[in-house]
Amino acid sequence: MPELALPIFLLTYVVVALGRLPGWRIDRAGAALVGAAAMIACGALDFDEALAALDADTLVLLFGMMIVVASLRLSGFFRVVEAAAVRRARHPLVLLVAIVGVSAGLSAFLVNDTICLVLTVPVLELVLRLGRPPLPYLLAVAMAANIGSVATLTGNPQNMIVGSLSGIAYGDFAAALWPVAAVGCGLLILVLVLAFPREFLRGGPLAPLRVTPVRCNRPLALKSVAVLLGLIGAFFAGVRPAEAALLGGACLLLTRRVKPQKIHREIDWSLLVMFAGLFVVVAGLERTVLTADRIAAVGGFGLQQPAVLATLTAALSNLVSNVPAVLVLKPFVEALADRERAWRIVAMASTLAGNLTLLGSVANLIVAQRARSLGVELGFGAYLRIGVPVTALTIVAGTLLLMH
Repeated sequence: MPELALPIFLLTYVVVALGRLPGWRIDRAGAALVGAAAMIACGALDFDEALAALDADTLVLLFGMMIVVASLRLSGFFRVVEAAAVRRARHPLVLLVAIVGVSAGLSAFLVNDTICLVLTVPVLELVLRLGRPPLPYLLAVAMAANIGSVATLTGNPQNMIVGSLSGIAYGDFAAALWPVAAVGCGLLILVLVLAFPREFLRGGPLAPLRVTPVRCNRPLALKSVAVLLGLIGAFFAGVRPAEAALLGGACLLLTRRVKPQKIHREIDWSLLVMFAGLFVVVAGLERTVLTADRIAAVGGFGLQQPAVLATLTAALSNLVSNVPAVLVLKPFVEALADRERAWRIVAMASTLAGNLTLLGSVANLIVAQRARSLGVELGFGAYLRIGVPVTALTIVAGTLLLMH
């Protein structure tokens, strides 16, 4: 019954968008896995076709980068970077720029969700100790992580998928997208300064604050940073990203200082399962529903225009989340004349669209959840007030930068 492929796809994407199925104990990963199994059961794909639909490059790249990030986190590297930035901040505006720079800079090469996980609590503790309002700084962590991650193919999961599907070289992608990230960070700082003038324009200097010594496993930190720099060099040299990430992750697992169970606990296994399931679900939809004629018909709505494609991508990313949006756009992008530019626009818009609402990206939810654990509430309305102008300005700027 291949005709069930469309209902299976729609139900899967609804659960992925909501994060749960009312009345059932199932999450996004479970929904994607059940959807993949249903595609096989209804005959949309046979088992061999389902296996072939799995994008091994994306899964291996994400897995390898998770190991690198886990090692950096366990070594205390992120705490050292955060403390170094704090020591140099003497004014609220300088502190804001430092937080945006650290969050965006780290997210450019490491997965943005993880950067939010490791930065939120230290930044929040710092601003509370300084007696500053936490809201603008929490927004800076979340939004800068999303914006910075647009710069490279390893900044976030959807970019990894774009890299695998498009075949764009790491260096070519970074050359096109880093100006988008840089301009985006500038726009974010501008919006936050204008939205909180009492804090950043009329606020006095920061009170002197004693920075406590940071615990750091120096040998592990040095090894992790060396592997990360080696990976970045390999990416720009044209080494297949998945291969480089796997070799780098393997090097970090060869250690006498950290129990392997600690690194295994840092791996987001549910995210890998969700990716695998969605690959199969989308492949079933493509095989049974998205015929060449239908794809051509949708393409006739002007998807070759950067502004149209960026708007559609941003809207779809906020409906079903950015990773599922990128996967479902694949057949339409592949049918366009300038595929490479189209993929860059999809990567840009799907990432920057994550700043629109609190639910727009996992990174935002991580910041909100971590802040709540310390008694600080990051509300939907407060986020939306800043998210709307930041998203609109950055996507417009990104589209203009990528048009030529």
